[in-house]
Amino acid sequence: MSPGARKGRPRARRRTRRASRRQRANERLTGLLAAVVMSIAVVVTVVNWLLAHWWILLAAGLLVLSAAAGRLHQLKQRARWEAVRAQGLRYALSQLDSLHHTRFEDAVRDLMRRDGCQDAVRVGGRGDLGADVKATDPYGRRWVIQCKHRGNGLAGSAVGTPDLQVLNGTARQVHGADVAVIVTNGRVTAPAQAFAEQQRLHVVDRHTLAAWASGSRPLWELLRAVPPPRRPTTLS
Repeated sequence: MSPGARKGRPRARRRTRRASRRQRANERLTGLLAAVVMSIAVVVTVVNWLLAHWWILLAAGLLVLSAAAGRLHQLKQRARWEAVRAQGLRYALSQLDSLHHTRFEDAVRDLMRRDGCQDAVRVGGRGDLGADVKATDPYGRRWVIQCKHRGNGLAGSAVGTPDLQVLNGTARQVHGADVAVIVTNGRVTAPAQAFAEQQRLHVVDRHTLAAWASGSRPLWELLRAVPPPRRPTTLS
């Protein structure tokens, strides 16, 4: 075999490999172009379909806006809640004992506001029909609270059944209460406690008042058998 023939074979192989690489590159390019064309065709088809069914775009936009507004409301509500909790309102029993009975009602109102009841108001006075403080909690429940302040604390006169009967007769029927509560810095008689359980009234005695006023837990976390929320929130 001549030397020229042996030199020609490697050149032929190199030409074959280069041609093969070019072919594979062309195939990849062709596949890429086909994918791009296909993607454009799909996008055009979807856009044309959405333009023909514009109401779907409108509905989707309204859903997105509604979801965004709901999320924003939740964030604002949580921020307000944290701001209220950050105020850290506290009362010691000795402070509450020393208050005038009207200032005691103010303290109960302020504690409800601390717990997130922004509309808490003191309404006690002549003709209050058994309601000294009214408030709506973050869960939509209406609270009607009767306050019984005792200047001598436990040594003062005990809250009895007649006091609970007044609350029971007006809290729901007159004031529209979901939660009817009597709050005292003194004692509550055993018959009054039993009457409260029978009539689904809530009693905040001196012990419960101490935990509520000196801590940061809302009152509904300290009471048992509180009605369920009227509306769901981020705090549920």
